[in-house]
Parts: sequence; C-alpha cells; structure tokens
Amino acid sequence: MFSIPDKTLEDLEYTEVLRQCAAFAITPMGKEVVLALRPQTEEAVVQNNLKMTSEYCASFDNDNRIPNHGFDDISSYFTLLKVENSVLELEAFRNLARTTETSNTLVRFLEKFKPYYPNLYTLSNQLYEEKQIKPTVDAVIDRFGEVRNDASDTLYSIRKQMQQLRGKISSSFNKALSQFSNADYLDDIRESVIENRRVLAVKAMYRRKVKGAIMGSSKTGSIVFIEPEATNAQTRELKNLEFEEGEEIKKILSKLTDFFRPFLPYLELQHTFLLELDVIHAKSRYAQEIEGILPEITQDQPRIVYKKAFHPLLLQAHKLENKVTHPQDLELDPENRIVVISGPNAGGKSITLKTVGLLQLMLQTGMLIPVHERSKATLFTQILTDIGDNQSIENHLSTYSYRLKNMKYFLRKCNASTLFLIDEFGTGSDPELGGALAEVMLEDFYERKAFGLITTHYSNLKALANELPAMVNANMQFDNKTLEPVFKLVMGEAGSSFTFEVAQKNGLPFNLINRAKKKIERGKVRFDATIAKLQKERSAMMKTGQSLKEKENKVKTESDKMETMNAKLKAKLTSYQELFDHNQRMIVLGNKLNELSERYFTNDKKRPLIADLLRLVETENAKRKRKTVAVAKKEREQKKKLNEEVKKDLVQVRKEKKKQKNQPKVVEKPKPKLHVGDQVRLFDGRSVGSIDSIEKQKAIVNYGAFTTQVNISLLELVTPAKKGK
Repeated sequence: MFSIPDKTLEDLEYTEVLRQCAAFAITPMGKEVVLALRPQTEEAVVQNNLKMTSEYCASFDNDNRIPNHGFDDISSYFTLLKVENSVLELEAFRNLARTTETSNTLVRFLEKFKPYYPNLYTLSNQLYEEKQIKPTVDAVIDRFGEVRNDASDTLYSIRKQMQQLRGKISSSFNKALSQFSNADYLDDIRESVIENRRVLAVKAMYRRKVKGAIMGSSKTGSIVFIEPEATNAQTRELKNLEFEEGEEIKKILSKLTDFFRPFLPYLELQHTFLLELDVIHAKSRYAQEIEGILPEITQDQPRIVYKKAFHPLLLQAHKLENKVTHPQDLELDPENRIVVISGPNAGGKSITLKTVGLLQLMLQTGMLIPVHERSKATLFTQILTDIGDNQSIENHLSTYSYRLKNMKYFLRKCNASTLFLIDEFGTGSDPELGGALAEVMLEDFYERKAFGLITTHYSNLKALANELPAMVNANMQFDNKTLEPVFKLVMGEAGSSFTFEVAQKNGLPFNLINRAKKKIERGKVRFDATIAKLQKERSAMMKTGQSLKEKENKVKTESDKMETMNAKLKAKLTSYQELFDHNQRMIVLGNKLNELSERYFTNDKKRPLIADLLRLVETENAKRKRKTVAVAKKEREQKKKLNEEVKKDLVQVRKEKKKQKNQPKVVEKPKPKLHVGDQVRLFDGRSVGSIDSIEKQKAIVNYGAFTTQVNISLLELVTPAKKGK
C-alpha cells in the first residue's frame, strides 16, 4: 500500500486547503473528518470519490437538489446501546428519530433520482427506509420532548391522580389564604413561592396562629413563610406520586432502549452514510467556491493536461484582495515526462510547481480542481516534493545536506507511477559541482520513467532537457520592456534568468553590473543573451499572432453580418415582389367588380349581374387551383410575415403615441373622416388595406391575405372610396 509522505502535504500547503474545505461542512463531525482527509492512491476509490463530489456539485444547478442532511452526533449512544440494562436519555430518542427521518428522506430521494446520482445512490443502497423507529418514539415522546401521558396505563393513572391532587392543593391553599387574609394575619404581599411550593406571607407576630410548615422568613424577619397544614400534607402525597411517575418513566425509557438495541448495526451504518454525505457536501461547496471541475482521468495512458489551472489558495487570497490570478497551461505525457522550468526569480516558477502538486493532491482526495473543462489528469502512487529552504536545525543539517538526504529518498522511491516536484534543483553547493550532481540524478529519474517538474537556473540541466527525447524545457515569460514577470509558462524552450536585467530594475549601479558581466565567461553571457533574445522574439511573435487572430475574427464576424444582411434583403425583396403581384391582382379584381356594379346601377338587372359574378368567381377559383403547392406555402409564409410586420408597426405606433402623450400638445390639422371602402394604412406602416366595416371607433381592415381590427386613430387615409350612384 502506497501513501503520500507528510512532507509532500506540508510543502504543498495541503492542510490549508482542507481547512478551507472543512468550513463548508454543516456538522462538527463532518469538519473533523474533512481535516483528517488524506490523498488516496487506489484508482477505484479515487474515481468513486470524484464522481460522487461531481454529482453533488451538479445538484446545486438543477431542480433536483439533494435534501438537507443535517444531523446530531449519535455515535455516543452506540456505546450505551452495547451495554446491557443501560437506558438512553429522553433527548437521545428524539435525536435518533430525527436522524432516521433525515436518512429516510435521503434514501427515498436517491432511489427516485438514481439516474441523476448513480454513485451517490451506491452510497445509500446498503440502507433502507426504516419505518418503525419514528412512530415508536412518537408514541412515547411528544413534540415538546416530554413522555406522553398514554405511554403506559400506569403512567396515565399516576398523572391523573397528580392532576387531581394539584387541584386540591390549589383549593386548600386558596381557602387558607382567604381565611388568614380576613383575619389580617398576612403581610401586604399575601403569598410567595419557595422550592416551587406556594406559601403564605404571615406577619411574624402571628406565626403561631397559622398552623403549617415554616419554609423560611424575610431578611428583616418581619415575614414568616408558612405552607398551610392541609396543603403541606397534600404536597407530601404529591411528592410520592412524582417519585412513582419518575420510576414509571424509567421503565418506559428502558423498554424503549431495548427496542433500539437490535437497530444498532442500522444506526451505525446510517451515521456513517450521513457523515460521508456531509464530507461530500463540503467538497462540493468548496469546488463551487473555486469553480472546480472533474477533468478526464486517463489512467491507461498517464497524461496531465492542465489548461487554465489556478492555484486554489492563491485564487482565494487574491479574491479577497481584488487581485488578478494568472492561470497556467502545462502538459506531461510519456513523450514529455519531465519538464525543466527556467526563467527569472519572482516569475512564478515555484507557484507553477506548487499548483500542479496541490491540484494532484486535491484530485486524489476526491476534490474537484480549478482547471478548464478540456483538462486531463492521471493518478500517481507517489508524489514527492523538495520545495523551500528545508534547513534542519534539529539534525544540524545545512540546506544542501538536507536536500541530498531528500534526494536519497527520491532515488529509493522513484518509479513509473511517481510524480516528483523539485524547486531550485541542485542549488546550495558549488554551481559546477552541484549542477553536475543534479544532472546525474535527473538522468536517473528519467531512466526510471518517472513524471516530474523541476525549476532551475543551471544551464547544464536546460541543455540536458534539449538532449533527452522525453524531457522538455519550459520558461516563465518576462516582459523585456517593463522588466516585469508575465506569469505565463511557455513550453518548448529554456528561459533566461534575466539576472542583469532584474538587478538593473532593482536599482543596482550600471558600473557594478558591467563589471560583473566582465568577470564571467563570455560564452555564458552569449548563451544567456541568446536565450533572452529568443524569448523576446517569441513574445513578439505571440503578440503579432494574437493581433492577427483578433483581426481575422473581426473580419469573419463582419463577413457573417454581411451574409445575414444580404439574406434578409433578398428575402424582403422577394416578399415585396409577391406582395406587389398580389396587390395588382386585387386591383384588377376590384376594377372588374366596380364595372359590374356600375352596369347594375345603370340597367338594374340582377340576373346578368349574378351570372357575371359567378363567371368572375369561377375564373378566379380556376386561377387559384392552378397555383402550385410551393406557391401556396410561400403565400402562407408571406401572410405570417405580413402579420408580424403589422404587429411590429402596431407596437411602434403605440410607443409613439405614448411619447406623444408625454409631449406638449401641438395643434394639428383635422383628420379626414374614414369611410367603408377607403384605402388606409397604419401610421409609419407600409401595408395598405381597405376598410370593410367601422364600429365604435374600430375598423376592420382587409389586407387581402388577412383582416385585422384596428383603432381608427391609428389609421391614415391613402385613397378615398369611389362613390357610386
């Protein structure tokens, strides 16, 4: 069984992630479990945990949200249930009933929505809906947390006697109060309550006149508190009944405890289920907070492809400070197993290293990670880190000695399923000697087929990455103009340390920098300068490429707009042509009808008129029958478009009318009166129709293809109707 070393968890600040995640658990037990989580190395366990977290996270955005799973800690009751003749407290039964009801609700829900939450369902399928516990508890304990009167016949009888006796006590006390009050034996306050018993406030001088039990006196001694004799005897009898009530309640609760003993395995399973669900809920809420997702897990062919990967702790810290967090893109696969990251200090090398390591730990704990949805990941049995100073004061080890000890552990554990992360590899000793030792260790890691990331300033390690096929250089970009880091990782080439540029930016004198340049080998300066130059050229090319891509996207957008506009114009022209043809036919038909009506008014003969009308109708009908299906379809589309245009015109006109109401009134010319047969159109409209009828300031306007009812005030006259005689 493999496990992730504690040093790795410490180096990558894993416990801080757990602390942030634990804040989202809704129970104290859930918080404790989250804080105790550790990364897993078994693929099946990790995959199942990730899928459950992903399913729960998805429930936040759909209608089938998982019900509340809040519950009390009932684990302490399990120990008592295992002890023979033990009795649970009254509140324990209520907690057990509530927890069972919560569990039943979740079991029913996950059964119903099994297709949505298949992995969460497997978490609950060992449980069943328990229907005996709650009714049994409710039959004994009421909603106020008290034992019911009818919990047993004996208890019912005892409480009935107690109720009657309390009535007698009240009656006898009131009688004594009235008697001694009339005799003027009582103080102005008349009565009080001591030890939950009503007592008479008797003046001290009359205390021998009142028979009963003295319960106390006032501070000054002027008042003596006495319980009347009759009341005192009844109170003693009530105390006896209260003792009997307590004994009977113990018997009832003992019987109820015995009822729960066989349910102990179920209750333990139920508690485990609810606790695990709370942990999954905490992971899901944390994933929602950092916008985490489940990347594709490619275990058969190990591969890490992180796109837009964020360091979760840095992301949360920057959110609070309203700062920008820079994501990173990184890829590891069998062809590029080891990445050697170089570049200037404070450029983000260590953060990139920690981001990959921390995301890997989170993933193997069943937590979703803040990466792009097209990202891929794999699982490792070992994650080894060497990050930070690591100086050991206890063992009197220097930084370099401690790192060598750490490398010895790496060499013993490294294999094909290991991810190693080393910051500032080889530092702490003579650059040439330390660099050579680092080189041979890196070669050993390479031969063991391990996956890893290292950061370095050593040129020999950068050269090694260029020579070995499954090792690749990468660099953190640096803006040579502003001398500021860009926090962007570029794969495929080594980076310059920008030593002299950073020194210049921090204000070191030019003469010192120039003297330093003269002291080092010329070849080293030229090599570093060449790398810096390549970086600058790459940066310029990337900016140019980005600019060209933006222009290309802009041209494509404009082209799409033009195509859409042309299509709309073409459709509109076709529509107008068809509308024009239709109107022409309507005009011809109207002229023919006009001729028939003129002829009828002249000769006043109905038969010729009817014959001509029938011929006209038959001719028109024959024309319509000759129309193809395509034409008919076009007419329907035209009718629909025309109707929509009219509606749009109506909306526009209404808006204009509203505006006009808010504007000062202008004296307008009197509008012409509209009549049946007039050719009209809507204000600002294009379609012309004729009025078929007018009623109550509403006109039925015939547009040929359809008719519509319009307010007369919205119409303007185009052509008045011809008057016949």
